[in-house]
Amino acid sequence: MLYDYYGFPDEAYQVVYPAPGDPALAQRVLQLLAAAGIPAAADAARGFDHGTFVPLLLTYPEAKIPVVQMSLVKGLDPRLHSAIGAALAPLRDEGVLIMGSGLSFHNMGALRRSLQGGGGAADSNPSVLFDAWLGEAATQRRGAARNEALAAWAKAPGGRESHPREEHLLPLMVVAGAAREDAGATDFNDWLMGARVSGFVFGA
Repeated sequence: MLYDYYGFPDEAYQVVYPAPGDPALAQRVLQLLAAAGIPAAADAARGFDHGTFVPLLLTYPEAKIPVVQMSLVKGLDPRLHSAIGAALAPLRDEGVLIMGSGLSFHNMGALRRSLQGGGGAADSNPSVLFDAWLGEAATQRRGAARNEALAAWAKAPGGRESHPREEHLLPLMVVAGAAREDAGATDFNDWLMGARVSGFVFGA
C-alpha cells in the first residue's frame, strides 16, 4: 500500500486492499505500448496508491480481481495519454476493464475554502463551468474529435481553476483514448464539497 496523501484521519492509513497482481497482463500492456512506440517499464515492487485502492475498495471490496496499476507519464501531455489509451484498446476485447481513476474537479484549496465558508468553489463555480464543458466534450464527440477536445481542457471555462495540476484529470484521457469510436455517457454527476463533479463510461 502506498498512502500518497496527508492530513487525513489515522484510519485512512490503515486501509488494505490485497488484490492480486497479474504479471502476464502487465507484460501484455508493455507489449502494446512498445508496439505503439511508447516507452514503459514494469515495477513489481510499487504498492497500490489511493488512485487504485479507493475506487476498487468501493466497487470490488472482496479484492479478488487481479489489478495492474499504471502511472501517468512525466510531463502530463494529454495527447500522449490519449495515445496510451488507444494503444491499450485491444485489452477491452480481452476481458480487461480499463479504469481511469481521478476526479473531474481537483482544486483542494478551493474545496477547503468552500467548506470553511470562505468562497472558492461554491462561490465562483469554476466546477460548474468546467463540468458542463467536460460533459459535452466526453459525451458529444467520438474518437479523434473527442481526444482533441479533451486535450484542450486547460482552455475550457473553469479548466485551470478546476485543475491547478492535471494528475486527476489525465486518466480520463487514457480511458477516452481506449474507447476509440465508442460513445461516452455520464454515469455520475453530483455535488462534492461544494464542487460539481462527474464520472464517465465508454462503450457497452
